[in-house]
Amino acid sequence: MIYGKMWTVVKPSVGVPIFLGAVAVGSFCVHLAIVSNTTWVRGFLNGSGGKHVAMAPAADAVVAAAPDAKK
Repeated sequence: MIYGKMWTVVKPSVGVPIFLGAVAVGSFCVHLAIVSNTTWVRGFLNGSGGKHVAMAPAADAVVAAAPDAKK
């Protein structure tokens, strides 16, 4: 462990909760920033769907693009 001597200065019963608390606060801040600065995350979390685009089936597109066959 790189910082093994740190525990001679700071007790693990004090240092570990402070470290985990700092990670939790940092994670909360990042998630809050994402939710506050985007529009799609809030809509996604509230259950609204995305925009649906109507497309023709692939078979219809091929038939429409093919030239008329002469017999």
